Amino acid sequence: MGKLTTHVLDTAHGRPGAGIRVELFRIDGDTRTRLVDTTTNADGRCNAPLLEGNALVAGRYELVFQAGQYFSASGVALPEPPFVDEVVLRFGIANANAHYHVPLLVSPWSYSTYRGS
Repeated sequence: MGKLTTHVLDTAHGRPGAGIRVELFRIDGDTRTRLVDTTTNADGRCNAPLLEGNALVAGRYELVFQAGQYFSASGVALPEPPFVDEVVLRFGIANANAHYHVPLLVSPWSYSTYRGS
């Protein structure tokens, strides 16, 4: 059975991105449906897979990370508006039986992602 997981690393401070709001949406044509609204734990991970088993189906998805709120709450002096605010990652799941891990490496000035394991 497949699953979708994520975690956040704060590359500016060299620590997990704890307390970051993460939303997951399914994209179907022009329709965007929110499936999950959660917050990362002390390790920068969600306490459970975002999707797993029969809930994970092939298709297009979007993760939205509230990075600007996280850095502001961490005491980082940010410009208004922040350079990195909401990080939106759109990606596809082709094989619903596979594990898709989508990490976010983020600072107030940049971010990157990849398909992890």
